[in-house]
Parts: sequence; C-alpha cells; structure tokens
Amino acid sequence: MRCLGDSRSSIMKRRIFLASMISFGSISIDYLRGILLLMHRYALDVNVERAEDVLTHKRLLQLAEDPANRPAFEVRLVQVYPVSNGMSTESIHSDCSMKEDAQSSYMAIRQSVHPPPTFGSSPNLEVLAFQANKYNVEDGDSAVNSASLLSRPMHEITFSTVDRPKLLSELTFLLAEIGLNIQEAHAFSTVDGFSLDVFVVDGWAREETEELKNALEKEILKFKEQSCSKQASISAASKQNETRIESIPDCVEIPSDGTDVWEIDTDHLKFENKVASGSYGDLYRGTYCSQEVAIKILKPERVSAEMLREFSQEVYIMRKIRHKNVVQFIGACTRPPNLCIVTEFMARGSIYDFLHKQKGVFKLSSLIKVATDVSRGMNYLHQNNIIHRDLKTANLLMDENEVVKVADFGVARVQTQSGVMTAETGTYRWMAPEVIEHKPYDYKADVFSFAIVLWELLTGELPYSYLTPLQAAVGVVQKGLRPTIPKNAHPKLAELLERCWRQDPSQRPNFSEIIDILKQIAKEVTNDKEERRRDKSSAGFFSALIRGHH
Repeated sequence: MRCLGDSRSSIMKRRIFLASMISFGSISIDYLRGILLLMHRYALDVNVERAEDVLTHKRLLQLAEDPANRPAFEVRLVQVYPVSNGMSTESIHSDCSMKEDAQSSYMAIRQSVHPPPTFGSSPNLEVLAFQANKYNVEDGDSAVNSASLLSRPMHEITFSTVDRPKLLSELTFLLAEIGLNIQEAHAFSTVDGFSLDVFVVDGWAREETEELKNALEKEILKFKEQSCSKQASISAASKQNETRIESIPDCVEIPSDGTDVWEIDTDHLKFENKVASGSYGDLYRGTYCSQEVAIKILKPERVSAEMLREFSQEVYIMRKIRHKNVVQFIGACTRPPNLCIVTEFMARGSIYDFLHKQKGVFKLSSLIKVATDVSRGMNYLHQNNIIHRDLKTANLLMDENEVVKVADFGVARVQTQSGVMTAETGTYRWMAPEVIEHKPYDYKADVFSFAIVLWELLTGELPYSYLTPLQAAVGVVQKGLRPTIPKNAHPKLAELLERCWRQDPSQRPNFSEIIDILKQIAKEVTNDKEERRRDKSSAGFFSALIRGHH
C-alpha cells in the first residue's frame, strides 16, 4: 500500500471528483457507506481522471454480496509509463531533435488504448518500466520506436470478497500459482466487512485478458475445492468426535445434598485423651467414623472476632490442599459453640517436642530427610500461592512412619495478586526481618523461617535461647543477628543456611531449589557412609588375617 503526499489542491480535486459523481448519480450515497470512512486513503490514491474505475469497484463490491460470486474479480490491461522528463528520457536520446520526436511520440502513447493503473503509476512502477525497456533501445532505432518502448503493458487484477484474516496471503498465493509477479498492491476494507484488493502484475505472456481470466477462474475453483475438502474432513472428524463423546456433557455434575462435604457431624466424633492445651483451644486425640484423628476445638469462652477470622482462614486453606507432606484435612464443624477442625492424627507429635522435651537428636541422614519433607510440603504450598507465615518446629508433625508434615494454617494466607503481603505475623524467633519490620513480603519469608528450623534440627537448641523473643527480633532486624552455625556442620548445609536467612529476600533460594540441594547432600552423605562401611569391613578382614597368622 502507498501513502501519497498530495498537495491541498490535489486533495480538493479528488473530493470534487467524487462529489460530482454522486450528484450525477454515478455513485449512490448507499454505496458510499463503505468508502466514505476511507475517503482520505481512497480519494488520495484513486486516479481522478478515470471515473469508470470507481464504478468498477462499486460493481465488484455489489457482486461480492452474493456468496456464489466470491471472490468477484476483474482483469484489464494497463499501461505503465516511466518518467517522461529528466535523465530517463535524456539518457536514451542524447540528440536534441531525436529528443523532441521522442517526446511527441511519448505523449501520443500516453493517449493509447490501455488505461493507466487505477491508483496511478507509482515511482516504483515507473522505474520498473524504464529499466525493463531502456536496454531494448538500439542505436539504429527510430525515435518513434524508442518512444514506444518507454511504455510497458501490465495487467491489473481487482478482487472483492468478504474481508477476513489471511485474505491477502491467499490472493497473493493464487496469483503466484499461475506465474504472476506482483509489482504493486492496494488493499481497502469497507466498514460493512468487504475487501477491495487491487494488484498490478506482470508475468502473463499475452496482452489479451480472456485467457488470464480463465486461468484465474480455474485456480479459484481449485482453491475452493481444496478448502471444501479440508472443511469436510474437519467436519467429519468433528462429527466422529461428537458421536464418540455425545454421552459426555461439558462437565460432570456431582450430586449434592446441599451440605458441604467437609462439614463434620459432631455426633460422629469421639473424643479420647487430651494431647495439648493452649490459651484459645485444646487438641484431642479421637476418632471420626472409626478413623483416628486429631481434633482441635476452640474454647467457647475465648472466641473473638480475630479467632473466628483465623479459624475460617485455616478451614478455607486446608480444604483445598492435598500433599503427603501437609497434614491431611478431614473436616470441620463451623456451627457454634462446637467450632473444631479435624485432621489426620500424627502419632509421633511435633518436631519441637522431640527436640526440646524429649531431647531427641537427629542423625545427619535423618535430619536431611526431615528437612526434605518440610521443603516438599512448603514447595507445594507456594506453588498453590499459599504463604504459611508461621513455619516453626512446633508446626511440623511426624506420623508413625516418620514422615514429617507441615501443619497449623491459622495464620496462613493466600498470596495477593501483587505478590506481597504486610503485617507482623508468626513467632519472633523464626520470623523473617521483613515481616518483623511490617514491610511488604512474599513467600521468601517462609524460606527464612525454614533456615531457623534447619539450624534447630542441627543443634537441638532453641533459637536465640539467651534472648527474649522481642530482643531476638530487634537483633535480627537492626544488627543482622543470626544463630551460630556449628563448626562440625556439613559444609553444604552451612552454605544453605546462610543463603536461606539472607537479609535480602530476593537472594534467598526457593523451595524447589532447596529440595535439589538437599538431594545432593543426601547423596553425598550416603556415599560417605558406604565408603566408611567398606573401609571398616576391609580393616576387620586384615585384622583377622593377622590374628590367624600368629
């Protein structure tokens, strides 16, 4: 498509041309509904001396309204002229008298039977015509013969059909299939959804147009047959698929009795011994429909608006999650005064109790397994946009198979769309500095808390045990305080700790990366253990040989 830089008088001339055609009835107002909004482009490009071209466009657009005629097209021979002044003429005719003869002959050709292209001869076409002909002029030719070579016949093909994506690609492919070379193209779209595409082409050996029209009709028919065949194949395949799945609706409706599947009927709950007690609730061991469960029940006298908010948040999150390293939610009772949350029972209790009450110690291989279990559970939560916000050993529970699971989602939150959250939440000894400072934070706050948990697993000590929780929080924020890593810690574990509790959250790894690091450390520990076992076995064998020798 071209963008013409006409003067104001030229633009006005074109507007007067179209207005005059309306007044004489050549173009109806109704027809102009499609081109009036394109007046600026169409009026600037159209050849104002040829009203018949506009009428041809009108006829093609009207034909295209009938689907049987699509695409409607017109073929005609057009004459393209090189520039008639300047070096292009002078370079061929250096003799003054010959130049004058050539100029007069040139003007005669300009009035020949072949009209110019609808949208005039652009500089590109004129140069093309000049270059194609200048080498055919020989020294012995007459001025008239020379001038006749200055013009070059081409064909102009105009299409009209319903405007659609990839239409230009289809038309250019169609023209290429019959050996035509596109030298210029103009594309217009009407506001009522039709297209008008005009191509100036060469490559057709003969000047007459009937054979070219026939070739175009054959190619269009071939294209339509291919399209119909392809559409039929798609339709047949679609019908087969519909037949195959006709009995399956868009979605499977699950019957509902009007109650939430996770709502617990307290009549089916049996309370056994109390496992733990806190300021706001008690934890019981019990059964639900013969399944061993843990029952966390809120104390009615301590229920507040804030407690109800945390309770509803925990139910909301837990009912959506399913992972072997996250405590399994069984259900909840949401009808006061019996507000409770029921989960699977974790027979071995919390990691906190194991370390600080039972004074248990984890061997390195077991420690890595515990850390990996926690990391997998946390990675699952983060992938589901859940930030725990209170990750600590008291919220890590172990079942009878020594599988560790993340628990207690009372203060957990679904991460906002902005990716950051604010407000102080969690327990100071395990809390990330950005959370302590009430700064915006994201899931990397859980990674910091994990680092403190990992240190706790390594040492069996309470973080910052020599400080109050508030003193520890001030030290973490203002002085960059961190627990002291044991000198005998595995080097890669020590490195992981330092990365996870960095002050800048963006420099902390995510849990997916942490899992990979822990796997690598576990592999190294296993290899070292196997190597030591072989060394010990070899030493025992040689010791037996020595004793036998004596």
